[in-house]
Amino acid sequence: MSEVTYEIVEHDGGWAYKSGDTFSERFDTHEQATAAAKRAASEQRAPGSTEAIQYEDSSGRWHEETARGDDRPETKIVDK
Repeated sequence: MSEVTYEIVEHDGGWAYKSGDTFSERFDTHEQATAAAKRAASEQRAPGSTEAIQYEDSSGRWHEETARGDDRPETKIVDK
């Protein structure tokens, strides 16, 4: 199972959470950013429906596969 990490960080004169190199919107307070990260983590773990998906890889090739709705990642929040 994969894992998604949300890190609470100072950003653009306020606070944000980030996953990998992607930042959320800016929040005025650390508490707001933490609450938003908790919501995002919860939504990431929520099961969905099994569906056929299509996607293009970095070399421009298209793929088709079935995405299981119950195959959700583990999530964690890191606050340094």
